[in-house]
Order: sequence, then structure tokens, then C-alpha cells
Amino acid sequence: MVRKPVQIGALNFPRKKDANDFFREMLYRYDLGDKVSKDDAVLAQLLSKHPEATEKIGAGIESFSVRAADYGTRCFWVNRVDGSFEKFSFKACF
Repeated sequence: MVRKPVQIGALNFPRKKDANDFFREMLYRYDLGDKVSKDDAVLAQLLSKHPEATEKIGAGIESFSVRAADYGTRCFWVNRVDGSFEKFSFKACF
């Protein structure tokens, strides 16, 4: 199987699985409802790689949070500068 390297901002992952593990660990580091720390600002670069990035970003990024999603799962949410918000799957970004 061919390894597919993934680059998100300054982060380089040798395999897609490594990127998946990194962002999954980040997601579960937060409790539901928590605002994501500015230390994890790489989420903006991650979101820019989403196939629907323009729609997800909308009016602009104010911050990120971790909230419940469909079927009791959790995911990252982008909190926009206009007060609206949208969930996104980190897996769709690579």
C-alpha cells in the first residue's frame, strides 16, 4: 500500500492515518462544549482543506469548539464572526 503524506500548515504527517490520529486526539482532549485553545490554531489550516471550506468558513472564523454531532458523536465546530456556527469533519480535510 502506498503511503499518502498529509501536510496541514506546518505539520507534516507521513500517512493519512497519522493525521487522523493527531486530530482525533485533539478532538477528545476537549470536553463537549469547550472552546478550542488558540494553541490549536492549526484547525483553521485544516478547515481550509475541507472540500466545502468556503461554505464552512462563511463570514469568517472567530473560534472553534467541540460539540455533539449526529448520532451522539462529537466533532469540531467553526464559530463564525457573524455568530453562526457549522460543524465539520476533520476526516474530510485530508
